[in-house]
Amino acid sequence: MFTVIGDIVGSRALEDRARAQQAVVATLLRVSSVMPLAQRLEPTFGDEIQGGFETVADATLATLLIRLELNRLAHPQPPGDASAEPTPELVTMRFGIGKGDVRVFELETQPIRQDGPGWHAARDAIDSLGKKPGTRYVGPTDVAWPRPAAVNAFLVARDCLVDTLNHRQRRMLLFTLHGEPQKAIAEREGISPSAVSQAFAKGVSAIRDAQTLFGKA
Repeated sequence: MFTVIGDIVGSRALEDRARAQQAVVATLLRVSSVMPLAQRLEPTFGDEIQGGFETVADATLATLLIRLELNRLAHPQPPGDASAEPTPELVTMRFGIGKGDVRVFELETQPIRQDGPGWHAARDAIDSLGKKPGTRYVGPTDVAWPRPAAVNAFLVARDCLVDTLNHRQRRMLLFTLHGEPQKAIAEREGISPSAVSQAFAKGVSAIRDAQTLFGKA
């Protein structure tokens, strides 16, 4: 199983901690409804979340969907959203993805009580980010796939590209990852199809295609 740990960055400095926590819970429910899970996505202690996936592709996609869904909840088409400069997100998270055995002690508790190398690897991955947002993977190096260096090269490039998108473009990325066509996205956003095409050309389609191709690796 590929384990995922998420952690809110700068949680103690949040202006509205309750709203942030509610957004995280709503996001996990949304992502869980569209992703195949090996283990449920759930809040744990403090400001962390955890979950498990059968493939590294699903684990990386889940971290991206969580980020984009949190952005959508914080910025649901506000007036004047066409700015090219992104503004701070409501909740910023860092993610660690690990690979290894997992020992479950109590499945029915919330959060699930468990331990094992898979969770230790995810913890090492998230700790490697320090206090910065992003996503990292720690796993076996003596396998053909997934090789940590290759996975992390993809994650660094992907997350940096997402950083360049404004909130509207991030919503577009979320919708296209869910399979919505550009015409439907234009109707959602109340803009012209040509404006959507321009946003896709500026990075939205590149991130979508990179994530899709990574899933086929």
